Amino acid sequence: MVIQEQMTLGEKLNILSDAAKYDVACTSSGVDRKNGGKGIGNSIAPGICHSFSADGRCISLLKILFTNECVFDCRYCVNRSSNDVVRTSFTPQEVCELTMGFYRRNYIEGLFLSSGILKSPSYTMELLFQTVYKLRKEYHFQGYIHLKGIPGAPEELIERVGYYVDRMSINVEFPTAEGLRTLAPHKNRKTILAPMRQIQTRAIENRQELTLYRHAPHFVPAGQSTQMIIGATGENDYQILQTAESLYQKFELKRVFYSAFVNVNEDTSLPMLPQGPSLLREHRLYQADWLLRFYGFQAQELLSGERPNFNMLVDPKCDWALRHLEVFPVEVNTADYQTLLRVPGIGVRSAQKIVGARKFGMLTFEDLKKMRVVLKRALYFITCQGRMMYHTKLEENYILRNLLDPREKFPSDISFEQLSLFEMEQNGDNGYGEHTSFLL
Repeated sequence: MVIQEQMTLGEKLNILSDAAKYDVACTSSGVDRKNGGKGIGNSIAPGICHSFSADGRCISLLKILFTNECVFDCRYCVNRSSNDVVRTSFTPQEVCELTMGFYRRNYIEGLFLSSGILKSPSYTMELLFQTVYKLRKEYHFQGYIHLKGIPGAPEELIERVGYYVDRMSINVEFPTAEGLRTLAPHKNRKTILAPMRQIQTRAIENRQELTLYRHAPHFVPAGQSTQMIIGATGENDYQILQTAESLYQKFELKRVFYSAFVNVNEDTSLPMLPQGPSLLREHRLYQADWLLRFYGFQAQELLSGERPNFNMLVDPKCDWALRHLEVFPVEVNTADYQTLLRVPGIGVRSAQKIVGARKFGMLTFEDLKKMRVVLKRALYFITCQGRMMYHTKLEENYILRNLLDPREKFPSDISFEQLSLFEMEQNGDNGYGEHTSFLL
């Protein structure tokens, strides 16, 4: 028997914002839109600000579930139907009031709206459509909206929603279909991939329409993304990265988000986590994902069947370089752009600066420092005018010992040959010479 009590809007917000905290979706908006003086708010492509919640996750949007009621019984989900939790739902009107109230107070720059499955995917998606339609048409909200689509909803509903949101995401949940069958038996990979394909196809058609009709409505202008839970099933890093690479290639995704598994249910099919979520593993996957999207790497270059997991001691780019010392050192004054991108400590921007600056003369290490090249990494892999910065050996263990920072502690589950006295480096940059915060 379900006993429902009247709740205030604040009480609903406490429950449904807490229930949404495991969804990872905070990123730059990826879309520019001005309101032209006829609406409230706007959206600027890099405009989503980032702050951090108490559990270390990045937040920038009003991040809520429409409802935490759900007809599914996914074993990993706190809102699964068999859990004894307080259930509640917003109305479309309440979501609009909250969004506008928070936006006017400058607390947020947009809305992230997800939902449990209330009655059916079709019924839930209709409520979500009503919500975003009211926000855009009745409240004239022009800020950023990210909506989680509901697999199994009718195609016409998915398309209608796509004209009122900036980004839509359909979660694949797990890297493999087997993992999905094990922990989410009510879901299947085909149902998830079908709306992803629909969004991709319609977005391509919409781009063609916009070239002919400038004022045609935009369909999901910031693209689509997805999320994978990491650590709940037994996939290794290579399988995860291969899945991500395939999704990027087949569905033109903007982002794949990785969420370290948090055990919130007592279930024998779920792994025990005595040391908490594997946030370092999540971090390494984000770094590797960055390499796939911006540095020209492929999954099979970073990992293999013989070496299926990342080295937790160093970032994936350093790890790749240490295993391919035959291609180093690289002469920065002559190496092409793609080669420079593979040097630890040289990021996209610094590589572009190097290529541009050397047209006017030979570069020195002092020049590289001014370009924000992270020389404490790069010095082992580059030469300037035929000379290395210091006398050093191109030998894996020697370089690794010098890259590691003895002031930090190793995670207790890490072992590495002859290096147990050294400790992991943690820097404010992303490991590739660019100061970018990854979602931890």
